[in-house]
Amino acid sequence: MADKKAAKDERRGDYGWWMPVASRWSDCDAYGHVNNAVYYNWFDSALTTLAIERGILRAPGQTSIGLCIASGCEFLAPVDFPQTVDVGIRLGRIGNSSLRYELAIFIRENELPAAVGHFAHVYVDAATRRSVALTEAQKAAVADLLAA
Repeated sequence: MADKKAAKDERRGDYGWWMPVASRWSDCDAYGHVNNAVYYNWFDSALTTLAIERGILRAPGQTSIGLCIASGCEFLAPVDFPQTVDVGIRLGRIGNSSLRYELAIFIRENELPAAVGHFAHVYVDAATRRSVALTEAQKAAVADLLAA
């Protein structure tokens, strides 16, 4: 998409929901900085926390689950130990049965991202694994995070 902003041009103000994460010594690789795989762990932890808080995961009586069908990440800057990062989330798209989450990791007090990623979740019936439409409540729970 020609109008899509490059990962390096993302800024804190582009994201509407936040979760802080502290790096751990065990997150570091042989080069002394946080391993790239840990960035995905931080994305997944933040996204799952958001989904639980907003009631689109583990809601009472919920019969659907969101399955990740695609993900990606651009790594822009190293994170060291000890540092605290902020994981920001917005929605890139609300579909009939899917949500595209866009995430970024920012080192504290830094306006430029250390990593920018995305996850696409398709909602399916928990028992049959067949695609189901998002409920209006699910859509409303995250509509405020939809990117402009």
